[in-house]
Amino acid sequence: MAFDYNEVVAKVADTLVRAGSTFRQDKKDAYKRAIANEELERAKWNLETILKNAEVAECNRSPLCDDTGIPHVFVEVGPNKCVTGALLTAIQDGVREGLRQLPGRPMAIMGDDKGRIDMSGGISPDSDALDAAPILIKEVEEDVLRVHVLMLGGGPAIRGITHRIFHKHNIQVVLDEIVTRAKDATRLLGCTPTALAIGVGRSQFEATALMMEAMVYSDFSKQSDMEQYITDKVNESNVGPLGLNGKTTVLATFMKVGPQRASGVRVVAMRPGCCFEPRMACVEL
Repeated sequence: MAFDYNEVVAKVADTLVRAGSTFRQDKKDAYKRAIANEELERAKWNLETILKNAEVAECNRSPLCDDTGIPHVFVEVGPNKCVTGALLTAIQDGVREGLRQLPGRPMAIMGDDKGRIDMSGGISPDSDALDAAPILIKEVEEDVLRVHVLMLGGGPAIRGITHRIFHKHNIQVVLDEIVTRAKDATRLLGCTPTALAIGVGRSQFEATALMMEAMVYSDFSKQSDMEQYITDKVNESNVGPLGLNGKTTVLATFMKVGPQRASGVRVVAMRPGCCFEPRMACVEL
């Protein structure tokens, strides 16, 4: 299928800028609900300040945060669409152009494998040197070719967890273990309120991919029974906005459960997104 290279680059670049600079309406509404519900003045002020920061960033098309994030790309492919190597190259080039326009914070490490691990290779001064994470592709019934760009920051990655849970044939055991680990992660995160992203799969790779899918299809206005339970229980920790106490430690939980195997173990990947995440936007090509 033919495509216009320049058009794809321009659309993906714009999508990255929107992802890095804009709150979706459902997230704005979630902040407004949290502000109205908050009783502690310093917590309310923090929530109001975060929302105001987001409104200014959207107006200026400037980064929501000093940590502008690592680009992650999720592509939905309908039954009559196709993805070629040339298209993936155009998407990657669009990501680089978007990092120049946002601009992204220069944080790509140069050098060989050892140099990139210990940072002895130095930091590239170019924001567009920051390669995107490996692209995830999902088949969908809708006949579209849709690209989602997520900008994922370092703090949540540091506090993220992939672990196994012995389910004991009891969903409550799994949920309570997730809550326990989420309470620890959010307490250490610092930049709360969080949006918890959770994937439950058969392997570390699958659980992490499902966790990303949970972010892609997130909606702050909708919570399943399991998601609401996790949100409510973690909010009982009273960590609050920026760790300064209050009712809102978690704005919402997004959970994606994939196929499971006959085993006593469930593999769970959890990311406690910062107060600006998931920074995400999408475009149809």
